[in-house]
Amino acid sequence: MSAGSEPQAATQPFFRSRWVAAPTHVRELGLDAGLPAGFRAAGVAAGIKASGRTDVGLLVCDAQTPASAARFTATGTPAAPVQLSRERCRLGALRVVLANSGCANAATGRRGLDDAAKTQGAAALAAGVDPAEVALASTGGISQLLPVDAVLKGILQAREQLRRDGDTDFQQAIQTTDAFEKRANLELQLPSGVVRLSAQCKGAGMISPRFATMLCFIETDAALAPETADLLLGVCVKRSFDRASVDGQLSTNDTAILMCSGASGVGVAPESEDELRFGEALDALLRQLAIMMVADGEGAGRIARVVVRGGDLQGAEAAARAVANSPLVKAALHGGDPNWGRIVQSVGGALLGTAPLAVDVAIEGIQVCSAGSAIPYDEPALAQAVQRPEVEYEVGLPGEGAETEVFFSDLSHAYVTVNADYHT
Repeated sequence: MSAGSEPQAATQPFFRSRWVAAPTHVRELGLDAGLPAGFRAAGVAAGIKASGRTDVGLLVCDAQTPASAARFTATGTPAAPVQLSRERCRLGALRVVLANSGCANAATGRRGLDDAAKTQGAAALAAGVDPAEVALASTGGISQLLPVDAVLKGILQAREQLRRDGDTDFQQAIQTTDAFEKRANLELQLPSGVVRLSAQCKGAGMISPRFATMLCFIETDAALAPETADLLLGVCVKRSFDRASVDGQLSTNDTAILMCSGASGVGVAPESEDELRFGEALDALLRQLAIMMVADGEGAGRIARVVVRGGDLQGAEAAARAVANSPLVKAALHGGDPNWGRIVQSVGGALLGTAPLAVDVAIEGIQVCSAGSAIPYDEPALAQAVQRPEVEYEVGLPGEGAETEVFFSDLSHAYVTVNADYHT
């Protein structure tokens, strides 16, 4: 994204990757459809970003007894908002999210925690809820102290602008280097009735297969128990954001929150057909968002999926992540270079002590390596296949059982430029 440019809303259908099947019971609504019943949002420019862009967002669930669930980064150096949300919030009954961009409030010590607590209390007062019902989320430069006064001003401004169609402004408030919006409004036909499902997501760099440098907020007017929300979010995150890699770097601020207002009156009972259908829709939603993050990987021009089958899960995971995070594989992907030797090298480097490893490799369905040895293949067909915007690699390991996948982006000149100029 060039300096000074505003992120653009996607004009394509939301479910546009060949790796995500749109559920038949899900209908895409326009980006101007607004939030599900029971939710209001706003985003304002409070002065955190020097550019003057929108940087403080407020998301409010008006239900008195909502259900919610959350997932956070696995890093050993979590940012202050992550620490505070984990330790002080009732994660099954969240009613408000206060989010900001332009400052991660990470590596800021006790001062960062105190600053986060001040903004949490202010958001609670503005929304008329208990502070334990307010989750915090920040994104931006690490080590910068949170400009508390600007956030407090933003909270007051946002409170006056809360509205059901405020998700557009809220989306802008959470973006940093994103080149385009990552959000959706869906309608689900469940056996018990029609419900809505919406999401706003940000993320473009510092993205690793163990979650991502991302914020994602999901809202539904379906009625779920907190335990059901937690189960579904956990399963779907493992199949989406845990599967995304841009540069293999684990962020300090990853946060994903699901909030359920129940305003539709349609209940999603555990182990019911409603739960199955709702879970399918949530899974597809988050997988598409994860792929959109990879496609927006700070200068990315082409994306890939590596699927590893065989062996045990630990080995399959190691092999998949080694391929996805290899600068050599990623550079070849960017150049449309069918150099599959880089895939073999990456797998071998991840599975030490397994020599001679009888690995199979196929690219876009064209097998190029069998049991560790090169085999004849249609070279012109492969050279053409790797020019596609989405490229699939398949790796087979000896043995049966395990299967895993990772979505990843290429390594471009633009990625280096963005991150060489991005002050943290």
